[in-house]
Amino acid sequence: MARGWPVVLREGDVVLRPLRRRDARAWLDSRSANSRWLDPWEATSPEPVTGPAPSFGEFVRALAGQARSGSALPFAVEYRGELVGQLTVSTIVRGSLCSGSIGYWISEHVAGRGITPTAVALAVDHCLGPVGLHRVEINIRPENTPSLRVVEKLGLRDEGVRERYLHIQGQWRDHRTFAVTAEEVPEGLMARWRRTRTTPV
Repeated sequence: MARGWPVVLREGDVVLRPLRRRDARAWLDSRSANSRWLDPWEATSPEPVTGPAPSFGEFVRALAGQARSGSALPFAVEYRGELVGQLTVSTIVRGSLCSGSIGYWISEHVAGRGITPTAVALAVDHCLGPVGLHRVEINIRPENTPSLRVVEKLGLRDEGVRERYLHIQGQWRDHRTFAVTAEEVPEGLMARWRRTRTTPV
């Protein structure tokens, strides 16, 4: 297995754990219920897609393969025992870069409770600790106000705009990049978040 995987991470009522095939019903129901909330930020491919979309089982198997190879960490996000989202650390690169990129989604009915910043802080600390990365980044569309609030709450460094960085909803879209390195949070990002948040999660 890759360094730091599999793992379960906890803070209060928030749990990050490996995404499993038996999550299919809860995951699919949540995605369907939140389609209007999530669709504007969904990645697309500029290349023609042929054949049927992968099943949920195939999706999880592909992520599990990436986790075994050390190129991704696919977490389900639970809040008080309910699957409410997903957080994936992807594009994990070793060598002279030692970096990864975090992407996430959260169900609208629990947004604004501090769940996402808590999940991100858990994942960052795990990446900069047991996984052995030096840097973690999050790329956010400038129009995505809820996600911008997440990185603002955590105090991540703004590295500026990457023009036409990712293909989203059929077009190449600008993204702002926010990052943190191990030297910036020697006590851990969760410790910083605990000091600044106003309510427990």
